[in-house]
Amino acid sequence: SNCTHHACSEIRAASLSGDCKWLQEIQRGNFAFQGQGGNCIKRRAILSVSMNPSCQGEGVAERAVNEAFARCSRDTAPFDRVP
Repeated sequence: SNCTHHACSEIRAASLSGDCKWLQEIQRGNFAFQGQGGNCIKRRAILSVSMNPSCQGEGVAERAVNEAFARCSRDTAPFDRVP
């Protein structure tokens, strides 16, 4: 769906931007030893997708992000790895 495509773009943006690095998250007050990067990526993607008028409604953005997360978080193109 379009919401899933949007979610994939946002997941990649959050993953590749460096905004979800551990130190950045600590400075925001989000702290966990494991899984914090993924939590941040999901949180930021859900926030962005939920602002899309086509993806509003209870749980629509969250479902789209969860559906796309495994596939899209591994996509690092044009980089060889997450910078």
